[in-house]
Amino acid sequence: MLLKQLSEAMGVSSREGEVRDLLRDYLASSVERMETDRLGNLYCYKNWDAGSPRVVITAHMDEVGLMVTKIEKEGFLRFQPVGSIDPRVLVSKPVVVGLQKVPGVIGAKPIHLQEPDERKKALEYKDLYIDLGVNSDEEAKKLVSLGDLICFPTQCEDLPDGVVKGKAFDDRAGCYVLAEVLRQTQTSAGVVGVFTVQEEVGIRGAEVVGNTLRPDLAIVLEGTTAADVPEIEEHCQSTKLGGGPALTLMDRLVLAHRPTVQLLTRLADQLGLPVQFKRSAAGGTEGGALERGHTGVPTVVISVPCRYIHSPVGLVSRHDLAATIKLVLALLDYLHKEGVPA
Repeated sequence: MLLKQLSEAMGVSSREGEVRDLLRDYLASSVERMETDRLGNLYCYKNWDAGSPRVVITAHMDEVGLMVTKIEKEGFLRFQPVGSIDPRVLVSKPVVVGLQKVPGVIGAKPIHLQEPDERKKALEYKDLYIDLGVNSDEEAKKLVSLGDLICFPTQCEDLPDGVVKGKAFDDRAGCYVLAEVLRQTQTSAGVVGVFTVQEEVGIRGAEVVGNTLRPDLAIVLEGTTAADVPEIEEHCQSTKLGGGPALTLMDRLVLAHRPTVQLLTRLADQLGLPVQFKRSAAGGTEGGALERGHTGVPTVVISVPCRYIHSPVGLVSRHDLAATIKLVLALLDYLHKEGVPA
């Protein structure tokens, strides 16, 4: 139920309140205290003041989306992306606009009215608009405003073999894992789970966290690209759906703490959990901000594979989610007994 609620919540970067409220309610009886900073990060503390070592675990609440940038006199809305979304996946998709979730549809010039050379070109943002079903800017302005954020109203549903269809699994999958870890862990390590904001527009929430807390280890929980689809050669498949949590060695912003990565592989083997390595170093994660906090923090990134990331709909595996939760719980238990590996 929590995964469905998180996936369907509206939380485009800088408007994460709906997601934050869900998590605050879910974890109210599972942590000792909660705080929210000025940017909107939600801190959930568990044995932080007395536990050892101290571990920060992050997952970002925000999702990619769109923003209204112009209201045409005929009532159509022009927009730009918030975060990275390929405009080619947007035409004909339903959307909701603003906090009131006004429904609309993304439109473009019909193909039968396009010139032959237009049909050969991929659609760009300048070619797209949102149709609210109104006939004037006056009517549109009664419903929406410039700067309103736009989200996809995708329903979260179960498919066969434990696969789940929904939106925003980058990074509501990570939020789900972190919430379950905080709820289930009995470790005596000091843990603060931080649900961060504005990752998709420049890891801004994590920068605040990295310069506020002084942990012994940072763990980033992410949703990452699964490219196990037709026409992608195996060596180019970043991760595989159902292959278990994906461990990062390097991305654009972080070099993972190798001793902890090696520890995670040993723990997975001992528990009989599937685990894989992310094969692509493209993209960046919050690990880059956390690793550089204060005098430096050993950092690892553990990701849940997701097909069709940064689009109106994606797929994740419940098996991967469950394995990721078990692996993080085992890591916390080890850290309390043995400390952070050197």
